[in-house]
Amino acid sequence: MADDGRGKAGSAGSARASKPAKKRFSDLPKRIASGAVYLIAFLACLYMGPISTMVLIAVVSGLCAYEFYRMMRISGLMPISVLGIVFAICYPITAFIGGQTLMLGLTFILLGILALWYVIYPRVRVTDISVTLFGAVYTGLMLSSFVLVRDGITGYSGGAVALVVFVSVVINDSFAYLVGSRFGRHKLVPRISPNKSWEGFLGGLAGSMLVWLALPFIPAVDVSVVEALVMGAVCGVVGLLGDLTESRIKRGAGVKDAGTIMPGHGGMFDRVDSLILVSFVSYLMLKLLGVL
Repeated sequence: MADDGRGKAGSAGSARASKPAKKRFSDLPKRIASGAVYLIAFLACLYMGPISTMVLIAVVSGLCAYEFYRMMRISGLMPISVLGIVFAICYPITAFIGGQTLMLGLTFILLGILALWYVIYPRVRVTDISVTLFGAVYTGLMLSSFVLVRDGITGYSGGAVALVVFVSVVINDSFAYLVGSRFGRHKLVPRISPNKSWEGFLGGLAGSMLVWLALPFIPAVDVSVVEALVMGAVCGVVGLLGDLTESRIKRGAGVKDAGTIMPGHGGMFDRVDSLILVSFVSYLMLKLLGVL
């Protein structure tokens, strides 16, 4: 009887353990399909030019802002979601039309509207105003840097530089997953993201640096191999920070995914969490080196 009990318990445990694996396997076709659509959309818009890139980033910014404010409401906050989403969409448009100056002006307008809203409606809390501002700036303004990178150099060279930024994020994520799955032993930040390991982080970092090595070979780009490697390393670290920031937001809201728009991946915010900060930091570094 004792042996039977242990056997049944073991069978039950194996069945429970196999369920997540079966679910991941069944979600794989959806994950591949939605991921392919995402990649094709980005690559096609980069190839077609700055206008198509601006439109794509505006749509992505709006979706990310929507998912962010949804999570904030689940957390018990009351952001002015519609206002934040509108401004998140407007940031890439203003980046394309007027660059940094117009983006700064748009931020002042948003601050003015939020201040007026706070004065007129006594029930509005400072936290609600702050979250509204953060959501629009984090999703819209940060991602607008990708538009500035694409539009910073005329011709296909601008698209090639933006492609390096985008692909470095994709390869960073892929290498981190592959290396972490195979060799991951030491947890990186278990309280925020239990599946991430130091080994995976180093693998992703190497992947990012490898992609950035293509930068010196792009026409109209004057950077050294060492500078490219440094930028790749910085973007690898920043990409992880963006990933962990979004994980922390989801954990605070008690949700697994930011949304459901991308089957197998979750929401758009889940997909571009690393790209948000990498776009901003890449623009700053490329500007500092005189590439843009």
